Amino acid sequence: MIRKLSKEDHELLMELVNKKAAENLFIIGDVEAFGYDAEFQTLWGQFNDLGELIAVLLKFENNYIPYAKGQFDVEEFANIINSDQSMRELSGLKEIVEQLAPHIERKLRSENSFYYAKCQKLNLDKNDEQLQHVEELTINEIEENVRLLKSVPEFKTATITMESKKRILETKTGRTYFIRVNGEMVTTASTTAENSRSAMVVAVATKEEFKRKGLATDCMIKLCKDLLAEGKELCLFYDNPEAGKIYKRLGFEDIGFWNLYRYE
Repeated sequence: MIRKLSKEDHELLMELVNKKAAENLFIIGDVEAFGYDAEFQTLWGQFNDLGELIAVLLKFENNYIPYAKGQFDVEEFANIINSDQSMRELSGLKEIVEQLAPHIERKLRSENSFYYAKCQKLNLDKNDEQLQHVEELTINEIEENVRLLKSVPEFKTATITMESKKRILETKTGRTYFIRVNGEMVTTASTTAENSRSAMVVAVATKEEFKRKGLATDCMIKLCKDLLAEGKELCLFYDNPEAGKIYKRLGFEDIGFWNLYRYE
């Protein structure tokens, strides 16, 4: 049986998704932040004959994210998605969304697959004195941080705005750390989709002339250290194996692939 979920189902949902908190950080984060009654968010659940929740489908604005711990009703999940004319994205763990993608009745615009890695313990560590040059971003520094990101080639076309950064800080669904050299912000690392169990590391960037000086590593160590101390798992996407080597030195381990399908 598949039906919409409500706050009465919260305990069952958390029991399902918390078993893999990093893999389900978007579902956990969106439910904690927006609940079950937001206009832009809907959740459906599939129950087995024993009344156990075995699969969930999240709609957040025009993006759909499914999760299942085993077999699930692929065709019915696809019917829900196909009935929504505003649907534009399908994303999730590769082994799950690959089952759904062939049933989506939309013109595919792009398909990407990213390495998905998580960190539960740091391999590298430094004390507070060694990391005292790493600062946490405040609302007053958002504009400078966005300028830094836009100055780095891989982020020039990214949809990063002052408004989105401000919303993340105000809702406490993410944080940003940075380092200055001679008063100039030169490296940064952020989180998004932060929830009580996990967080996604994003926007790790350093100005070209300040690369290979260990600054990004210090920024990441501080960010990861603080979040791990709060009992949260960290995860991130990457598509460059060379970048993956850096993350693995820190303590990240590959846990699979995350696929993103965009539609016309």
